[in-house]
Amino acid sequence: MDTTDLGMSMIQCVFKGERLQDVQEKMEEIGIVGMTIWEVKGHGRQKGHIEHYRGLEVKVNLLPKLMLQIVCHDRDIERIVAGLTEATRTGDIGDGKIFIIPVGDALRIRTGERGRDAI
Repeated sequence: MDTTDLGMSMIQCVFKGERLQDVQEKMEEIGIVGMTIWEVKGHGRQKGHIEHYRGLEVKVNLLPKLMLQIVCHDRDIERIVAGLTEATRTGDIGDGKIFIIPVGDALRIRTGERGRDAI
């Protein structure tokens, strides 16, 4: 038995908002139907930028991004990560990050299914 099929993981991807359509199309193309996306703000190495407002310089150090969350079987991690990387990479600073987090359990509220059956 393949041990990568024994567990579940949560993939979180923080990326530029203008890449959303590419992300959605790529996830649909590889068969991923369940995801959560929300608007977030933050910065990494990019550290923000300077904007001008009524003649004054204003440092904006929390930049708008999107965060996507997918819980999947471990066997699907590599193709999801590859798809997200392809859809979000521009080569510029601020493209984002992908995090992979083990998930111990899951519960589908409607049916009571648990574990991998719940996702």
